[in-house]
Amino acid sequence: MRALILTSALAALSVPVWAFPDDSVNADEIIHKFAAKETEFAEARGEYTYRQSLKMEELDPGGNPTGGKWEEVDDIIFTPEGKRIEKVVYAPVISLKNIVLTPEDVQDLREVQPFVLTTEALPEYEINYLGREKVDEIGCFVFSVKPRKMLPHKRYFEGQVWVDDRDLQIVKSYGKGVGIAKGQEFPKFETYREQIDGKYWFPTYTHADDTLHFKDMNQRIRMVVKYQDYKRFVGRSTIKYGETVDKPAPPATKK
Repeated sequence: MRALILTSALAALSVPVWAFPDDSVNADEIIHKFAAKETEFAEARGEYTYRQSLKMEELDPGGNPTGGKWEEVDDIIFTPEGKRIEKVVYAPVISLKNIVLTPEDVQDLREVQPFVLTTEALPEYEINYLGREKVDEIGCFVFSVKPRKMLPHKRYFEGQVWVDDRDLQIVKSYGKGVGIAKGQEFPKFETYREQIDGKYWFPTYTHADDTLHFKDMNQRIRMVVKYQDYKRFVGRSTIKYGETVDKPAPPATKK
């Protein structure tokens, strides 16, 4: 994301880790086990349809909306031929005034905010065990995650993940998207997952309330992303984002 004109610590989402150390934990073993579970989940999620609803607002320093807004509702569905596509359901004209969206913002929305740490991605990250902590009464292992090296045109997650100590899957992540993107700023966010099918934990809610610090201005933004109505599609699929889609009139009501 970059400033439209010459653009923190995240108070609302500040989530210090009050985790307690546990020397008996074999962190490397846990990392490889939960990465294997995440790999299974990534494959399973590719067989689900769902609705993704986004709302981003520009705020004044006091947290009041200033009128700048980006809203979009997309259905992740399958064609009759079994191809997985993204269909825009609702997309009014973007009215952001002080910032403009970039391909990196869209990439973060699709890949970084619903962060999945697969076995294949493990070599790309430096992962350190921080301790244990409960998330809504769920016992979790807490890890810090940051990229070892950043390559051009690729986005990465940097922050912390909470891994269910029983299911060994990520149930919460807190951090931001990073990469080689000169002159851009990206908000810190928090993503929660829920157990949808009795086996895997699916992203259901992402929230950000952060101030982006640009060269000549600061801009506070608030963003909420909801992932809803997960339904399994029976059949083989090919993931294909970015296809041409139609844009029907907005629904009468929306959540």
